Amino acid sequence: CSLEFEFFNFAETPQSWAGKKGVGPEPITPGMFGYSLLRAGHARDYFNALFTELAAFGVPIEGLHTETGPGVYEAAIVYSDALEAGDRALLFKAGAKEIGARFGIMPSFMAKWNQHLPGCSGHVHQSLSDGKRNVFHDGNPRTAGRAGMSKIFESYLAGQVDALMQFAPMFWPTVNSYKRLVDGFWAPVKPTWGIDNRTASFRVIAGSPKATRLETRCPGADINPYLAMAAVLAAGLHGVEKGLKLTQPAITGTNVGAEHIPRAPRTLIETTRAFRESTIARDWLGDDFVDHFAATREWEWRQWLDGVTD
Repeated sequence: CSLEFEFFNFAETPQSWAGKKGVGPEPITPGMFGYSLLRAGHARDYFNALFTELAAFGVPIEGLHTETGPGVYEAAIVYSDALEAGDRALLFKAGAKEIGARFGIMPSFMAKWNQHLPGCSGHVHQSLSDGKRNVFHDGNPRTAGRAGMSKIFESYLAGQVDALMQFAPMFWPTVNSYKRLVDGFWAPVKPTWGIDNRTASFRVIAGSPKATRLETRCPGADINPYLAMAAVLAAGLHGVEKGLKLTQPAITGTNVGAEHIPRAPRTLIETTRAFRESTIARDWLGDDFVDHFAATREWEWRQWLDGVTD
């Protein structure tokens, strides 16, 4: 697995942020400049420190660039075994905040801080090895599925298409997570899949035998990486265990073919109720975890109902 995060960076300190009473943070750059080298150079020392210091900390970054939105960066962490990928993702968030503080910069991994700007994703890449090769790839044209996908890969993907919404609070964990799920803002809102299609929830990257993988694009940057990976692995392995077939056609273009697929719920309480009732979640994660985590999300929802915010 590997994770990639989009995150806003604000020219704020704890003191300046408190002085503003948590409203109106100032991004380090204005405007919408994805992949801008000039914008990356605006805070060059901070940008370079993320690369070099996180690598020294055991969190190697494969790619770091500006993304669409004022002050937005996107970082792709080098892949590793799933548990280490979770460690790296958690340490990346903490490390970015500590490094940013030295430069008077406050990174934010909120899913959506501003209604009028893009949200922040936490995509999860996955491949499966038998110790010798990537079993998601099938180089035999007689047995391979679409785009060289192996039968195991198709079942793994079918499991996520079929069951991932039952694990939704594990990759949309907060009230704010659902503010990101807006049509037309790149965040996928339906359980769709496609071949190298970034508008789908599940993007099949059919590269070389080594690089063939699934990118689950639903989660936001506000995930607990361990729980998000547990959710996608459970859903995928559910598909493998049951030998599920990939019956839903791939979408093309910008969500073409997704017109009749139900969209994801828009609130934490809806997904939490589905999660609590999920037999698949209980089978893979156990009753103790499902009951406890569902209770924490219900508590979060009650706090939101009681809260008076701007």
